[in-house]
Amino acid sequence: MGGKKKLGLKQMERMQEKRDEESKSKEDKKKEKAGPPKERRAISVIPPDAKNEKIVNEVKKMNVLTPYAVASRFNIRISAAKDFLEQLEQNGAVQLVSGNHNIKIYKPVAA
Repeated sequence: MGGKKKLGLKQMERMQEKRDEESKSKEDKKKEKAGPPKERRAISVIPPDAKNEKIVNEVKKMNVLTPYAVASRFNIRISAAKDFLEQLEQNGAVQLVSGNHNIKIYKPVAA
């Protein structure tokens, strides 16, 4: 019975134009703030060579070795980083400190 009165065509057109102008101005502000798009690097699936001396020395400089830290450092996937750390442990370059089935924490072996 009561309720809001329906708007006339002209009033509806005015409201729609106002909304369009507001949305355009918001989009323009977002474009100004955004800046250039971020550069995406391709993540490698293949881990680095565990027998390479340069890589082993770089790993030994890190205090704590986690799959995430290694993956970030060498730009590889976390699964590849886990395999890489296991290879380093077999070679004797790192030692397992703690861990469970989710995450393992390693430390470099002092020479």
